[in-house]
Amino acid sequence: MIPFPPDRLDAILVRHDIVTGTLAAGDGSSESIVQLSRELSDLDPVVAGIHAYRAAAANLAEVEALIDEPGGDPEMRALAAAEKPDAEDALIKAHRDLQLMLLPKDAADEKSAILEIRAGTGGDEAALFAGDLFRMYAKYADTKGWKVEVISESEGTVGGYREVVAEVKGRGVFARLKFESGAHRVQRVPDTEAQGRIHTSAATVAVLPEAEEVDIVVNDSDLKIDTMRSQGAGGQHVNKTESAIRITHLPSGIVIFVQEERSQHKNRARAMSLLRAKLYDAERTAKDAVRAADRKSQVGTGDRSERIRTYNFPQGRVTDHRINLTLYKLEEMLAGTALDELVDALVTEHQAELLAAEGMS
Repeated sequence: MIPFPPDRLDAILVRHDIVTGTLAAGDGSSESIVQLSRELSDLDPVVAGIHAYRAAAANLAEVEALIDEPGGDPEMRALAAAEKPDAEDALIKAHRDLQLMLLPKDAADEKSAILEIRAGTGGDEAALFAGDLFRMYAKYADTKGWKVEVISESEGTVGGYREVVAEVKGRGVFARLKFESGAHRVQRVPDTEAQGRIHTSAATVAVLPEAEEVDIVVNDSDLKIDTMRSQGAGGQHVNKTESAIRITHLPSGIVIFVQEERSQHKNRARAMSLLRAKLYDAERTAKDAVRAADRKSQVGTGDRSERIRTYNFPQGRVTDHRINLTLYKLEEMLAGTALDELVDALVTEHQAELLAAEGMS
């Protein structure tokens, strides 16, 4: 167990005092107060962890001093010797907890997210599976108190989705969903399969942190904006109103099409939100590639084509291939109630990888 540099911990405590004092004085603009409030909410648990770690270290030092005291009371020394294992365990736990708190934070973790699900190989079965995945995430979001709003959708011919894009709004959404990006595979017997043969199909999931205007600045001169009538069923509204929006970001070639709302203004706002998320994700991916040039993440690259999970209906199991974890809880997984087990395991593996990279394991 490597002790933490005292200067590093002291600097965090000093910063906590400065932020607390500034907020108490009410100085600064409303924007700076919001930023400082967020920083304080991040610092509070770390400060508590520092105090717990230092208290555990002081307690162990006191116990060891009693044991080593020359000519000390034998009864007190025996009592201290009996307490030492618990004191050591307490310090190890406090050290581990603080280690995790001090790991580099993903700046996007607290953000809402854009969820994109697209049917892959498998035709109608793939579209049905994409629908299963969307309902799974929607139910999971409901358990977390998050709000899901569909931005765009293209339904499959027999149900499900060829493609669905949605906003998942709430604090910490990206932190919980970011490891879902990749190719999801399903193995089951389709209703139309007379011979009872198992078919394999797939869908891809992309989870992008929702970017605010302060995260990504988009110049109007870089945009080509087209308006058009909404496509598909919709009655008189579709025939008369050019509410659909297509935005092309010329430098990157990214094209966003949104037609869900009847208001052109709302569709444009949603299209811009999705464009910022895609540009922000591209920027983050480029930075991550540079940082990870000398190592590959144990939790997966996040590549949309990487097969990350298999849902096997005949055996009622779900397997995450990145961490070789299998749960025989398929129904609970699709209901959103068991997803936390996989997410927690992925987060733990990611933390272990970060600790190894920091030389703190």
